[in-house]
Amino acid sequence: MIRSYMIAAPLLLLAAAPAQAQQANMTFFITSTPIGNGGNLGGLAGADNQCQTLAQAAGAGAKTWRAYLSTQAVDGQPAVNARDRIGKGPWTNAKGAVVAKDVADLHGANALTKQSVLNEKGEVINGAGDKPNRHDVLTGSQPDGTAFAAADDKTCRNWTSSTQGSAVVGHHDRVGLRDDDASKSWNSSHGSRGPDGGCSQNDLKSTGGDGLLYCFASN
Repeated sequence: MIRSYMIAAPLLLLAAAPAQAQQANMTFFITSTPIGNGGNLGGLAGADNQCQTLAQAAGAGAKTWRAYLSTQAVDGQPAVNARDRIGKGPWTNAKGAVVAKDVADLHGANALTKQSVLNEKGEVINGAGDKPNRHDVLTGSQPDGTAFAAADDKTCRNWTSSTQGSAVVGHHDRVGLRDDDASKSWNSSHGSRGPDGGCSQNDLKSTGGDGLLYCFASN
């Protein structure tokens, strides 16, 4: 038994090494776990910290990570476009597959699918038809990655509220209730809704989400 263990342990380490190396090189992932407070992410800084923390745990913390989120103009502060805060690309997942070559490709004919939008551990996230469905990903963005006008709240008060507003989400699996562009959109499918108004953690779960984020290495 002792000899078997001594042989097995190095083999396990060797098997884990390539996976760790790939994760260290990844530049894109979907978060495996939510912050857990609905649309209140602690603003952009809190969302970025979630990306950085999960990347660090996966061995990719040397990069600067940003959440793919837009904010709307309010109280004299300008809007922030998600597409402007994620770097230039290319972006690869935890298995080393390129999901988008650059910002234009990301918002065009990208390679984002349920099987390629992996979390930081290299795992597939539940989508439509799975239990629970977690395909709604927070973005607050239009299809081209820009912010919405300030008229209607599309970002849960710029990611600071779990009780007010609504948040635009995308479908990471590119599947929805209809066969249309919105249902297939990875970043701009529909607004959150629910009995608490749309921004609580329970609201996000009620429509097939969990408060997950897309994270991109910006450098």
